Formats: sequence, C-alpha cells, structure tokens
Amino acid sequence: MRAAALYSAAGSLLLTTLAATPAGGAPEFPGAAELRGTAVAAERAAAAGIRFGKCPKGQEMPGHVRCGTVSVPLDYAHPDGRQIQLTVSRARATHKDPQNSKHRVPRQGALVYNPGGPGASGMAFPMVGLLPEWKRIAAAYDLVGYAPRGVGRSAPLSCQDPKHFFKGPTQAPRHPSESYKKKRIAQAKAYARGCAERGGSALRHYTSLNNARDLDVLRAALGEKRLTFMGASYGTYFGALYATLFPRHVRRMVFDSAVDPAPGEIWYRNNLDQSAAFEVRWRDFREWVARHDRVYGLGDTAAQVQRSYERASARLAAEPAGGKVGPGQLQEAFLQAGYYDDYWPGRAAALSAYLKGNPKPLIEQAGPLLEAAAEKENTSAVYTAVECNDAPWPTDWAVWDRDNTRLARVAPFETWDNVWMNLPCAYWRAPRQRPLDVRTGPGELPPTLILAAERDAATPYDGALELRRRLSGSVMVTERDAGTHGLAGGPNRCVNGHLEAYLLAGRLPTRRADCAPHPEPKPAGTGDRSADPARPAH
Repeated sequence: MRAAALYSAAGSLLLTTLAATPAGGAPEFPGAAELRGTAVAAERAAAAGIRFGKCPKGQEMPGHVRCGTVSVPLDYAHPDGRQIQLTVSRARATHKDPQNSKHRVPRQGALVYNPGGPGASGMAFPMVGLLPEWKRIAAAYDLVGYAPRGVGRSAPLSCQDPKHFFKGPTQAPRHPSESYKKKRIAQAKAYARGCAERGGSALRHYTSLNNARDLDVLRAALGEKRLTFMGASYGTYFGALYATLFPRHVRRMVFDSAVDPAPGEIWYRNNLDQSAAFEVRWRDFREWVARHDRVYGLGDTAAQVQRSYERASARLAAEPAGGKVGPGQLQEAFLQAGYYDDYWPGRAAALSAYLKGNPKPLIEQAGPLLEAAAEKENTSAVYTAVECNDAPWPTDWAVWDRDNTRLARVAPFETWDNVWMNLPCAYWRAPRQRPLDVRTGPGELPPTLILAAERDAATPYDGALELRRRLSGSVMVTERDAGTHGLAGGPNRCVNGHLEAYLLAGRLPTRRADCAPHPEPKPAGTGDRSADPARPAH
C-alpha cells in the first residue's frame, strides 16, 4: 500500500516530525519517513511474532497470563537503528460462555488495552477476565496488556533518583506566595534538566505519535490484520492518533473517558480545562459527605465540609501526621476522590477520624509508600516526557501565572497542583512537536464506541463530544449525572451492555445512548470498605 493511502484527510498529513528529503528530489510530506519505518517494523514484528512464557518475577500474574516482548524502533524515521523492547501480557480467550457452559464461544482475536497516563502500564489487564463483568468478553478475546515505551520494563525512563522522588511532607497553598512560586519554578527547572540528562538523545522519542506507531507494531506481532483496541483516559488520545494514521488497520476501537484531541488543547489547555472540571467534582464529593453528616460529622453543607477540610490542612501544615502527611499529601489523596466515587467513603472516614484525633486512617491513605517510589518516579517521568514532547507549551512563566491565578479564583482545588505537575514543560530541552489534527472522514474508519461520564473531571465531557465530531461514524454512550473516570467493566450495567454489544457483535446504538448513573457509594460503616479500592491508573 502506498504511504499516502494510509492518511484519512489532507489535514492528517500535518504530522509532527520532519521527514528526510530524498536525494535529488522534492521534500516529502512531514511524517513520511516515520510511516515507512512503521511499515518496516510491523512487517518484521509479524514475521517474528511474540514468544510468550512465564511472566517476570514481581509481576504477580496468575499462571494463565503469559508474557513476552516486542521490538520497536526508538526512532521510526530510522527503523534499522536502535531498537527497544516493549513488554506484553496475554490471557488466551477462554471460549467459555458464562451463561451457558455447553456453548463454546468462538475466538474473535486480541483485545489490546491501554489504561492511560501517560505513564501507566497495562500489564495487569489480562487479569480482568476473572471478573464477572468481563467474562463474556474474555471468552471471545485474548486479553492483551502492555507497558508502553518508557514504562516499567519497556525501555524505562527516569528523570531523578527514585530515592529522592517522594518529598514529604509538602505544602499545598491555595494562594501561593511569590516566594513559593519561585521555589516551585526552580524545582520544575531542575526536573526538566534531570529528564534531559538522564534521558539523553532518546528523550525526544517518547511521544504520543510513537505510542500510536508502537501500537501498530504490536498489532502485527500479535498476528492481527486489524486492531481491536480499548484505551482509557490518555489511551483514548493515542488511540485517536492511531485511528487517524492507520484507519484501515482498525477493526473495533473503544474510547473510554476521552481526552479532547483538538490540537489547540494538547496539552496546556487540556490541563486548564481539567482543573476547572475538578472543582465541580470536588463539590459533588463535599455534597455527598454533607448528606451523610450523621456518619462523618464534617458538616451538613458543602461549605461546612470545605471548612473541615481546610481545618485539617492547616493542622497538617503545622504538624504533619506521622511526620510524612502534610497538606500536599492530603490534597493528592483527596484528588483521587475526584476520579472515582468509590473512594468517597474511605476519604471521608479518614478526614473525620483525623479531626477527631485519630490520624492512622489518613496516614494509611495519604502517606507515601516508599516501596513504590521507583514505579511512581517512572510514571512521573513518562508523563512529563510525553506531554512536554507532544506539543508547544508556554515558555513564559507570566503566562502560566496569569492563566492559573485567574482560574484559581473559581477553581482552587486542583489548579495550582496541576501547574506544579506540568511546569517542567515550560523549561523542556527536547524539541516540541505540533499535534496531529485527529480527523477521519465518512467511511474511512469503522464505527467506534466512545464512553463518557457527564461529570468526569479528569477528562471533561466536552472532550468526548469533540472526539465524536472528529471521528466520523463514532457513537457515544453517556453515563448521565455521574463522574467516575473510566466506565468499561464498572458498576453501570447499561454501559457494560453497550460495550459487550459492540465488542462481541459490532452493534452500536443508532446515534447515541444515555445511561442512568450508577448508584452512589454507601457511607463507611454501612457495609462498604473504608480502605482504598483497587483502581487502574489514568
């Protein structure tokens, strides 16, 4: 197939890396060299396949899950250059119909999953086949997870010594002083410098476009002519890049909690939108706590719950709990309540206990786990590298300060924390790309499924609407008046019904579908666990 035939629209030719100029000829369109390199790498991967065997020690995989590696070029413009190995996990299709033990379910291929990030690993994904919500899908599909480039054992990226990654206890001022801002600017510069020094010349190749290209090589290595893929959160973004670059290689795609793929949103404005959305979700949490004031005693209005939170934060600023939980750790722990409402009972119970003189639950939920430092540092490094490499960012601190000072007046909960997380991108040394214009025309891409919660904070709902506009033929299923981040296989049977109908039979709603919200969590002390639930990373 000719290279140009893989592109779905004229706008899709505006890729982000400069291609080589053929000797004596006119310049090629940007990205032509990478496209050829992907085809070369995919052909090699198809011939080599993946040798699956026992998973490495420390992965804690059950025996039915097998692991292997696939080789991809570090730089797709030079496919014969340095290769890196991506780790892959797989559970074979069970063929067992959970509703009819005598019926053997035919295999439909491999379902590849990415949980988001950037920086999250999908290696544990094949284990979901043991859960009731996934058994029908696990009967028909090999469940395949993998660690994207830079993550885990896949050419791991690091920006600082993991021993120094956890800095605690830390502050989290809602209205940072000028001296505090200068301190955080210095830290951001040092972190960006550490990424450049430790990543070296390879750093520029940790990008969303390369994640999309890696996905096509993985498809080929699995022996799949067309890809069945489900991406959550950030996984929807490079899934959308894949759909734009390789529409003819797509069989079915699920976009769960979609990132807004508009080029102007990647990534600076996406983070501003996220901070605004978290303020709404933070209020949802406080209103839920207020409705259960008899259980928690934190106040019977959202404003009173806010004052209880601020009282705890001030107390932690003066005397960190256990010597390691300060306002920064408190804020990070309660940010999780914005992602998943099944965190609500545990977080509220811990806050209540702390204010009543028992800090143990808060320390357990918010304290840094030193044994996880290397994994957390790796996740942070990949997140930073991918987002900084993917797009231009403001390089003038005055722009960040102006935009976020204005936003923090109405959305103080996450705004400044989000700034400090992303600020290394203002001082990034590697070349910046220009985001691909995600777009497919009628008939160019098989119908795809978008799952979205109306009050999702991590990937605001408008992003799903934008993705639906850009991918012709896509259909969206909305969980109304709910905000859990990541819907597939969750507690909403309506959503799961649409997911199964699509993956198992290729059926989609005619235009769009709405699902009622899943039930709110019960307060701690009425049967629900108060500890943190297990959750995928996004």
